[in-house]
Amino acid sequence: MVRQLWLLRHAEAEPHGTRADEQRALTDRGERQAAMAGIALASLGVSFQSILTSPKLRALQTARLALAELPAAQRELLATHTPLAGDFDAAQALEALSALDADGALLLVGHEPDMSRLLGELTGARAAVKKGGLAMVRMHGAAGGELALLMRPHDIALLAGGAG
Repeated sequence: MVRQLWLLRHAEAEPHGTRADEQRALTDRGERQAAMAGIALASLGVSFQSILTSPKLRALQTARLALAELPAAQRELLATHTPLAGDFDAAQALEALSALDADGALLLVGHEPDMSRLLGELTGARAAVKKGGLAMVRMHGAAGGELALLMRPHDIALLAGGAG
């Protein structure tokens, strides 16, 4: 049994300067990306024990739209986690994971550069989590983990049966 850490970067949002950063909303394309991420998660049969999102609007919208494709019990797990608003690191991810069962799965919905940096800190991989992208790390304790999945929005759209 191994814990899984899933990372979902918020989908495409309004440009910087459109409004206060915390209130930047998803674009129409971003809404489609988020919904397709949820379809992909459902297709993969993922069941989360905990789901945490940044309190920033674009991340909350991404989480809600993605989770709309999962069973109601999964949607009820969604909680805002202020540290995900910025400068979230591996130590914080490991702390969140420590509350899970030995085979539990945690979904974090957040921002760059945190999502890509987190992948690097936990796996040693040099990989970018694109807007609306999804990654999964199989955790091997505090020693880190293995990058098991990295999907860009186009890949997610193919899995979800939609247009990228």
